[in-house]
Amino acid sequence: MHAGNITGLMKKQSQKIGGAHSTIIGGRHGKKLVNIVSRHPEVKKVIPSVITVKGKGLSGGFVFAKVLRSDVRGNLRMLITHGTAAQELRIITTVGDNAEGERVMNDLNSMLFDDQEQV
Repeated sequence: MHAGNITGLMKKQSQKIGGAHSTIIGGRHGKKLVNIVSRHPEVKKVIPSVITVKGKGLSGGFVFAKVLRSDVRGNLRMLITHGTAAQELRIITTVGDNAEGERVMNDLNSMLFDDQEQV
């Protein structure tokens, strides 16, 4: 592969993450999980959304991510939890229906599970 193509691929991957804000909970591990999802060829964009905190427990702890249900257009939601904090992220895909979205959801959860197993 040509060096210019590698640079373009890396740039394209970082452009897949965006929205009104770029905060992702979980520190480096949370960002790593989002980058894993953004590498999938059928993911167009990952948009960080609302962060909620339940209770006054200690912050920190394990970082866990799971891709949730598909909508009618095949777009997905991802939930990242870190201690008592949780964040939802929208995953915009190139697929066009619920069945294909479910397939992408299973692919992404497999990718995430493989990574979380290694930690």
